[in-house]
Amino acid sequence: MLTKNFYNKLSIAILLSFLLGGCASGTKQETSDRIVYQNPLPVEFGDPFILSASDGKYYMYGTGGTEKGFVAYSSENLADWTLEGEVYSGNQPDSWTVKNYWAPEVYEIDNKYYMFFSADWKVNPNNELENFRIGIAVSDSPKGPFKEMSNEPLFDPGYPIIDANILQYEGKTYLYYSRCCYKHPVESEVADWARTAGLFDEIEESWVYGVELSNDFTKVIGEPVLLLQPPTEMSNPQTEWESRSVTSGEVNRRWTEGSFAFVHDGKIYMMYSANFFGGEHYAVGYAVSDNPLGPFVKATENPVLEKNTATGGEVTGTGHNMVFWSKDNNKMYCVYHGRTEQTGSERVVFIDEMRIDDQGRLIVEGPSTHEKEF
Repeated sequence: MLTKNFYNKLSIAILLSFLLGGCASGTKQETSDRIVYQNPLPVEFGDPFILSASDGKYYMYGTGGTEKGFVAYSSENLADWTLEGEVYSGNQPDSWTVKNYWAPEVYEIDNKYYMFFSADWKVNPNNELENFRIGIAVSDSPKGPFKEMSNEPLFDPGYPIIDANILQYEGKTYLYYSRCCYKHPVESEVADWARTAGLFDEIEESWVYGVELSNDFTKVIGEPVLLLQPPTEMSNPQTEWESRSVTSGEVNRRWTEGSFAFVHDGKIYMMYSANFFGGEHYAVGYAVSDNPLGPFVKATENPVLEKNTATGGEVTGTGHNMVFWSKDNNKMYCVYHGRTEQTGSERVVFIDEMRIDDQGRLIVEGPSTHEKEF
């Protein structure tokens, strides 16, 4: 639960209520033609995902809210959110899952709702500490209940994977995911530096892969292709921001995770997060490609979303974002999780407008905590 001080600090135009009568109400002032809100929204989610559904409502899913599954919120205006309750329950007798339910993404296709998610697989003969795989659950409603399409994960690449995201492009479907850092040490100049500095003996890394997925979501086609990974050279312009969790001595891992792909002007943009999701350095960058399976080129202006405490702000740990559009398709938004001093260690949801300029550069208008309007 968010603290009382958190609510007192927000400059709100209407009375807020959080999870009272099933309603989480954002900082909103609604007139005939404008809705004013203020970040962060009072929703304690990591890895938030917003579906703009055909019933005219927005639905938000994320990590958190229940121990073994996922809950959902609904909204008509992006500022006031109503808790719909648990929409997927894992660890059932016929489920392949056992614990650690992360990063749900829900897609509406042909009047069905498909939830892609990560969880620990019951099949774990070697008792691995991280045994994540990706599964799919389906429902007739965005409110659930979502039921697993299979009693097995979508596929087993032989290593733990998380953060499923799909892109439908030119009649084909592509699945993107992140290989976990777990038991994946990688040699690089950053690893050499960490050893010399006496910080860490090895550096583990997570990498983003892509693979074609059958259009009925039942199987992968071909072999996964490595698309994004942390730079190996200290001189690479991306190395500094993607290695902050290591260079600060926080943890011996470099992440490339939480990918989200979309098409703009014939180009495929892939946003991704780097650094420890539980720390202040979590940040977002992007890469661009002409093809769904790459090669992807990272943007020189990365990161495009990061903590703002160095410039007088109060937001840290910004990451695992996705992109959605307003109902009229005139505005593009970035939803992500972050933290403030008031919210403490809990991850909460932020929504900021984003755009792509005439040169193809992606710009996120955040992180923000001042009044804005949808």
